[in-house]
Amino acid sequence: MAGGRKSITKASASSHGNNESLALVHEEQPMALAIVAPIVSSYNERIRPVLDAMENLRRLNIAKEGIQLPSIVVVGDQSSGKSSVLESLAGISLPRGQGICTRVPLVMRLQNHPFPSPELVLEYNGKIIMTDEENVSHAINVATEELAGHGKGISNNPLTLVVKKNGVPDLTMVDLPGITRVPVHGQPENIYDQIKDIIMEYIKPEESIILNVLSASVDFTTCESIRMSQSVDKTGLRTLAVVTKADKSPEGLLEKVTADDVNIGLGYVCVRNRIGDESYEEARIEEERLFDSHKLLSKIDKSIVGIPVLAQKLVQVQAMSISKTLPEIVKKINEKLANNLSELEKLPPNLTSVADAITAFTQIIGLMRDILRKVLIRGEFDEFEENNMHCTARLVEKLDSYARDLYGCPESDTTMKFLEDEINVLEEAKWIGLPNFMPRIAFLSILQKKVRGISYMPIDFVENVWNYLEDVLITVINLHCDDYYQLLVSAKRAAQVLISKKKQNSKNHVKEAIQMEMYTDYTCNSEFLQEYNRLISQQEAFVKEVLSEEQPSHVNLEGVGRIDVAHLRKHPSSVLNQAFDLKVRMIPYWKIVQKRLIDTIALHLMLSIHNLVNCDLQKEIVQDLSSPIGGGFERLLEESPSIAGKREKLSRSVRVLRESKETVGNIINSIGNYGDF
Repeated sequence: MAGGRKSITKASASSHGNNESLALVHEEQPMALAIVAPIVSSYNERIRPVLDAMENLRRLNIAKEGIQLPSIVVVGDQSSGKSSVLESLAGISLPRGQGICTRVPLVMRLQNHPFPSPELVLEYNGKIIMTDEENVSHAINVATEELAGHGKGISNNPLTLVVKKNGVPDLTMVDLPGITRVPVHGQPENIYDQIKDIIMEYIKPEESIILNVLSASVDFTTCESIRMSQSVDKTGLRTLAVVTKADKSPEGLLEKVTADDVNIGLGYVCVRNRIGDESYEEARIEEERLFDSHKLLSKIDKSIVGIPVLAQKLVQVQAMSISKTLPEIVKKINEKLANNLSELEKLPPNLTSVADAITAFTQIIGLMRDILRKVLIRGEFDEFEENNMHCTARLVEKLDSYARDLYGCPESDTTMKFLEDEINVLEEAKWIGLPNFMPRIAFLSILQKKVRGISYMPIDFVENVWNYLEDVLITVINLHCDDYYQLLVSAKRAAQVLISKKKQNSKNHVKEAIQMEMYTDYTCNSEFLQEYNRLISQQEAFVKEVLSEEQPSHVNLEGVGRIDVAHLRKHPSSVLNQAFDLKVRMIPYWKIVQKRLIDTIALHLMLSIHNLVNCDLQKEIVQDLSSPIGGGFERLLEESPSIAGKREKLSRSVRVLRESKETVGNIINSIGNYGDF
């Protein structure tokens, strides 16, 4: 210490083997000490532009684009000495007090500054606040309260502190809230979970270097910060540990840092915390004296003790991390930029005139018509994986189901209560006329009863079909109009109105068909007479067997089946003959009625669908657009909120990525000028 200037060398700082050293220089005069940069100027000149660029990327919030930046993340249990370490590196005082002092992520950007007066700037919520060494602690508290509120709660909104000061290393670190398990007065009950979530968010990315601050007085294996870092960095390849309060607990410290029971891949650095009113210069001198002269601490290798060594390691680790991750960052930026530009190109163009709107409308209507023709008329379904959009198959299924219901209903059962209805009707239809002459009113009465019994079936069928077609129509409209909000709204409204009209028209058609079947009895179908003649030829044998002395309970009638006849014996043969004649007339005629109620309705629906696809839908949409509620084709110029939001988001992302690409390009050029870090 006597005479002249003394240089205390801690470790080589050059990655190229130069004798550039990490030095702490002071004059003999009392209290006239000065700290120079831990890394010599040539290295600072190389690393600082890269750090500036990284900070620019961070300000651009490139993490929102899914691109992680290399960061040194500072974690530690509460009261581990985290703030003291950061103060020693930055040469400024940070907030102190009981409980959690760091309540938001604090991004500390340290820059070696040759001028005598330090410059300190806080950045948060879009603000830039100038401060100084005397007031920086208060300024941080004010900013923290704005970000995290008054009290002792925490927030994940970051606060950036830029420190430009002579003698500080060029570093960017993120200081996170200290880990605490037990909430103190004013803290939320889940404070541990909140802190853990923030820490895990920052240390999980592979690009993060974890600076784990440990107190020498604790068992490293039980530290919560170690457990968290091990959960994301099991091998410890990106974890550096700084052991604080070495002077308070020197016993066994050498064994702890050499045994490495907790996998600290980047190694340990042991430091002494600044005590009381010591200046940072005095603290560094006392730290060196401690590790030089203490009977236990002096045995620790000098390459892993002291704040200057920590600064050098952090700068080198930071440079290594940036160099390692740059290619991947470049790749991700290019991929994300290409994807976003592609997404922008896929968005519909902004419509700027009514002519544009009409052109877009015509194109969309044409596409909708083409797809509807495919799925509803031609039966093509290759464009849709969903079975519901294989329309002709679904329509045939519905028609088959309707036919089965119609053929299987009680009105179509020819054996049930055989001749009973016919006998009752003939009894009520007695009139003065020729004997054994069957009145037409009897036939119509039976027919009307049957038609009334099934009248709901065709109505339900057409309603079911049109409900299905409405779903198909809305699906196609969503597919082709989703990019044009106003057209989507108008087309859906028009489709619902059109389907309602079509449905009512089909119901009216069905009701008319039912009325025709109910009040008229006509057919020119030759099958009617053919089947009638086959059945009537069995009349005599049937009546004879029913009234025979054997009194059979059942009789087989060809073309009808096995019939229960016990209830017929009480009637004379004349009545049975008339009833049988009426029955066998109704059997073939009812089959014709059924076919007509299937075929005519199917044909009606096919024609309605054809008209809907080829002209009705376009006409209805145009009418809706032209109506006061539609607002005219000018409304098509209004972009949907979702598309407008997506366009703005992608455009903003493209701007950020382009600027980031330029920034990274400058970094690569800088590295190219200097070679490797």
